[in-house]
Amino acid sequence: MEKYNLKVIVTSTRNGRQGIAVANWFAEKVKEHNAFNTEILDLKEIALPMLDEPHHPRLKNYQYEHTKAWSKKIEEADAFVFVIPEYNYGLPPSLVNAIDYLFSEWNYKPAALVSYGGISGGLRSAQMSKLILTTVKVFPLTEAISIPFFAKQINEEGVFIANPLIDKSYNEMMDELIKWTKGLKYMRDNLLK
Repeated sequence: MEKYNLKVIVTSTRNGRQGIAVANWFAEKVKEHNAFNTEILDLKEIALPMLDEPHHPRLKNYQYEHTKAWSKKIEEADAFVFVIPEYNYGLPPSLVNAIDYLFSEWNYKPAALVSYGGISGGLRSAQMSKLILTTVKVFPLTEAISIPFFAKQINEEGVFIANPLIDKSYNEMMDELIKWTKGLKYMRDNLLK
């Protein structure tokens, strides 16, 4: 069976962030689906400056090494999982910036959203992310994981512990992600050349 490249993108860059525990849980759990080679891309570690390229990303005429490295990582992906907190009813600016750096590297690939936060579980952030993602031709799935009061599910060792409802959402989302990954990969390889 062909394995696809899945990039799990950690979008919070705040000091003291806890969402990295959610990303680590997801990356470990996805091993159950033998469909993906998985890599975590942490926007805090990648540390893209505010968009500083002089040319439109459609041109792929990148001037800076940080952009070239980011382009390579996104280009090699077949699918994405965005691990997204909610800031002031919206998505983190680090995610907007990371998306804006590129264009064609994102095109015709599916994305699953794992949002977390307080009572809303990051739903508003996830919804806002969909608007931006579709503009760069990423297909965000309807199926998603939303984790309210997520910090209560992180143990003393900093490990996120899912409950049965989250596991159910995970399974439904992954079934869809595999289907869309296969379909869009076929489209990129055979219909867009």
